[in-house]
Amino acid sequence: MLENILTGQFFAYLGAAVAFLVAGLGSSKGVGLAGQTGAGVLSEDPSKFGSVMLLEALPSTQAIYGFVIAFLIIGNVNESMTLQQGLSLFIAGLPVGIVGLVSAIFQGKVAAAGIQMISKRPEGLGSAITLALMIEMFAILSLILSILMIR
Repeated sequence: MLENILTGQFFAYLGAAVAFLVAGLGSSKGVGLAGQTGAGVLSEDPSKFGSVMLLEALPSTQAIYGFVIAFLIIGNVNESMTLQQGLSLFIAGLPVGIVGLVSAIFQGKVAAAGIQMISKRPEGLGSAITLALMIEMFAILSLILSILMIR
């Protein structure tokens, strides 16, 4: 009975779920961290909403990358899929999921610090964005790795 459940399709779908859910959890945490700081800044100066929103949104990209990989994995699932093929797709979801989780949280922390910076120096928005985008590089690399593993 267990062999009827643990199929290639099962592991492929599990890989899609891991890619999106784990990266999505990181994005949620990162956006939440930045949002908490942003709410404090906006309570003092609502005119900074655009800058705060931009910085708060940056950690959400990891969830988008996880969704892209989940979509690609699901697009490769078929009824004749072997266990090995399913396991391969499962493993392909891990880089974007795990790196997305960690990088989104750290990006949220850096974005929160950037929000604090622009509360005192609004002209520092470009620097704050640049600092937060440095972490994005790791998420992009994990996205590329997952794509290469799927192909």
